[in-house]
Amino acid sequence: MIHLTKISKQHGARILFKDASFQVPAGTKTGLVGANGSGKTTLFNLITGKEVVDSGEIASSKKIKIGYFSQDVGEMAGCSALAEVMSGAADVMALGDEMKEMEILMAEPMDGTAMDALLEKYGEAVEVFENRGGYDLEPRAQTILTGLGIGPGDYNRPVETFSGGWKMRIALAKILAIQPNLLLLDEPTNHLDVESIVWLENWLVSDFTGALLMTCHDHDFMNRVVDRTIEVANTTITTYGGNYDFYVREREIRMAQLLATHRRQQEMLAKEENFIARFKARVSHAAQVQSRIKKLEKIERIELPEQQRTINFEFSEPPRSGDDVVVMESLEKTWNGQDTEPQTVFSNISGLINRQDKIAVVGVNGAGKSTFLKVLAGRTPATCGSARVGANVNIGYFSQHAMDILESGKTVLETVQAALPQAGLGVIRNLCGAFLFSGDDVEKRIQHLSGGEKSRVVLATLLGRPLNFLILDEPTNHLDIQSRQFLLQALKSFTGTLILVSHDRYFLRCLVDRVFEIDQGKMTAYSGGYDYYLSKAAGIHNLV
Repeated sequence: MIHLTKISKQHGARILFKDASFQVPAGTKTGLVGANGSGKTTLFNLITGKEVVDSGEIASSKKIKIGYFSQDVGEMAGCSALAEVMSGAADVMALGDEMKEMEILMAEPMDGTAMDALLEKYGEAVEVFENRGGYDLEPRAQTILTGLGIGPGDYNRPVETFSGGWKMRIALAKILAIQPNLLLLDEPTNHLDVESIVWLENWLVSDFTGALLMTCHDHDFMNRVVDRTIEVANTTITTYGGNYDFYVREREIRMAQLLATHRRQQEMLAKEENFIARFKARVSHAAQVQSRIKKLEKIERIELPEQQRTINFEFSEPPRSGDDVVVMESLEKTWNGQDTEPQTVFSNISGLINRQDKIAVVGVNGAGKSTFLKVLAGRTPATCGSARVGANVNIGYFSQHAMDILESGKTVLETVQAALPQAGLGVIRNLCGAFLFSGDDVEKRIQHLSGGEKSRVVLATLLGRPLNFLILDEPTNHLDIQSRQFLLQALKSFTGTLILVSHDRYFLRCLVDRVFEIDQGKMTAYSGGYDYYLSKAAGIHNLV
């Protein structure tokens, strides 16, 4: 379907690809992986024609229809959510309007020749309209919107009244509804809750018949959707014939083989170079020396790829808290709006958070998970009841909002120093380095950082402190899979208490030993891990 052959691409002094090749056959589902800046977005731009290669060739099937979802959704205004989704198939809708005009003309008297021509044109239009899904465009758009969490009550809501995260869902629905032959998805699970992620996962696997090429930081999603993985790294593109877990295993095998081959080559080179050095001054060995010099010149040297940097953080032993970390009694939170009726988010929550618990808070979007964490962290008061914090409990709270209150004019180093005023410069630099800010990177100003970099700064300022109760609201957002894995390992080794909200099922499955489910304002506690919760929670066992 799409063939990229010996492509090269350079941005300024940075070489992204050099004689790299890969293809996306029809019907395949491919995951695209690689470090930030390796060239994944550039590949999308090359395929869509937004950029051109410096050399090489990009060939595609005739009449290919590409749908591209990126994080830049642009402006949305002036129509309903449903109309915005359907507008992605504007050409199909225009064809439908043209068919209606022809139907009106066919009801008018005309000579036989003109009628035959009109009927032939109408028949061709009907065939194209049907093949492109015109007859079920609206119900298809409705189904996709509902699956992504925007129900019938919001179909006709003005699109400009939706928040940024919900506009992302509308933009995603718009791309899915056009039924492309090739679907390009750049982080489609961002801003989705678990229910919407699972719906999209099932839709891509069961309902979508075209080819898929996507980037995604959700481990489970990648494993369940893709059947091929393409790695972009070190100016080349490598294809692996399996899902993400297969890719990780196979990459390790290939790297071990490459290291062994490199070691043997280095030993051979050293032996030959040693012979040349020993005998180059002897006339009796001149022919042998020249022969070996020519041999070395012809050898293609094996180069080891640069290793991707990942978060490398280990907690210091936190101070011990009391056994009862938080005691909740009849906890309730109601928001009182100025122009709206009071809204009770949850009520009558009682329970206990024990020392060294690792708890996931789950529930549908809007259930009150983040509000619950804010109450526990003391960022908003409870309306009724209490959440009593135990003895010697030092709380650390992470939320996406924390990224917004970073001081834009400060550098990374200054921001971390401000959070840990007692730490020495060496400790601060080591902590920054653990979160991938080394060398001149620590002098970057917050205003110039990406979302992922800001997230790492906030995590560094939080996790570097001597805290024994971490309250984390979506800590994995903006982190790539490798960084999520290292954060997961760090949190697994954390000997304090942890409660978190995350839409990353793999992260929860590997980490937590208890689950608090908030549903319709009530909380149910499950004394087991995430898989145990899924097996016991009625109605959502399909999320496993």
